[in-house]
Amino acid sequence: MEKNNGGINLAKMYDELPLWSASFGLKLLEYIDYKPNIKAIDLGFGTGFPLIELAMRLGNNSTVYGIDIWEDAFTVVEEKINNFGIKNIKLIDGSVESIPLDNDSVQLITSNNCINNVQDINKALNECSRILNTNGQFLLTMNLEKSMFEFYDIMENTLLELNLKSEIELMYEHIEHKRPPIDKILTPMKRSFLIKDIVYDQFSYKFTDGTALLNHYFIKVAFLETWKKILPENMVEEIFKIIEDKLNKLSKKLNGIKLSIPFVLINGIKK
Repeated sequence: MEKNNGGINLAKMYDELPLWSASFGLKLLEYIDYKPNIKAIDLGFGTGFPLIELAMRLGNNSTVYGIDIWEDAFTVVEEKINNFGIKNIKLIDGSVESIPLDNDSVQLITSNNCINNVQDINKALNECSRILNTNGQFLLTMNLEKSMFEFYDIMENTLLELNLKSEIELMYEHIEHKRPPIDKILTPMKRSFLIKDIVYDQFSYKFTDGTALLNHYFIKVAFLETWKKILPENMVEEIFKIIEDKLNKLSKKLNGIKLSIPFVLINGIKK
C-alpha cells in the first residue's frame, strides 16, 4: 500500500499540546472574546499551545504573534504550522520583558503559565500594557503556590529530619519565585487593567507510586533538576531515596499518589 506522506506528517503533529499545559490553556481559550480581524500575541508559546489553536480559532483574517526564548521549540512549532497549513502566525525569538511590537498594536494577549515564570514580572506586565490597545483583552493563567503541596510536605519533613533548615528556606524561595502569590500579579496589573474575571480551578497529577512520579519525563524536565539544586550536592541521592521511599509507603496506604495543581485564570481589560 502506498503511504500518504501528508497523513504521516499530520499524525506526527496530532498530539499538539503537552498535558501539563492543557488544563490551563483550555480554561484560557474558554474566556477569550473572539473577534475578527485582530492582532494577538501568545506569550511563551513553548511547543505551540495555545498559540496554534488560537490562530486557527481566530481565523486567517487575524494575525497571531508568538514570542518565546526557547530556540529548540521554534523548529517544532514551525513544522506544526507548516503541516497544519496555518498562514496567520508570526514567531518572535525574544523575551516577554522586551516585546518587539509597537505601542497599542495588538487587541489580545494570552499567557498560559508564562508571566509567573519570567525574571521580571513588573517589566513583563508593563510591556503587555504598552503593546495592548485600549479595551484590549489580556488573559493569563498561572498555577498557585499550593501546587504539589503533597510532594513539598514530604520534602520539607525529610529536610527537617536531616537538619537542613536553610534548604527548607531555599525550597520556599523556589516556590515563591515560580508560583508567586496572586497579589504579586494582580497589584501591578490593576494599574493598567480592569480585572474582569478571576477564576480558580484545579486538576491532579496521579501516579501509582513515588518511583513512577520521579521517573515521569515532565517531572524530571520541569521540576526534578530544580529540586536537586536546592540540596547539598553530596546529599542529593540520599535525600531523594528517602523521599521516594516515603512516597511509596504513602501510595500503599492511599492506593496511589496525587499531586494537586490549583491554578487561576485572570481576565483583564486595558483601561
